[in-house]
Amino acid sequence: MADPTPDDVQRYIAQGLHCEHLAVEGDGRHFFATIVSPEFEGASRVARHQRVYRALGDRMREQIHALSMKTLTPAEWAAQAATGAAAAHHHH
Repeated sequence: MADPTPDDVQRYIAQGLHCEHLAVEGDGRHFFATIVSPEFEGASRVARHQRVYRALGDRMREQIHALSMKTLTPAEWAAQAATGAAAAHHHH
């Protein structure tokens, strides 16, 4: 099976997890995902990551070590955007 592209990874996550914002960047070997989901409310960072791994299921088992992610609740995402930490101001 060919290695997944960032678009593939983004689609996998979106299929298994309700996301308010989802962005995946990667060079084919490493992936960096920014994932904003209400399902993360009240969950620890580890639990959030496990939730994403569950969404990915077996599709990323080979590449899972290459995936780093930032998991935020909508409130955390809004707070981060409000402080100007989000350089890109694009609205969906």
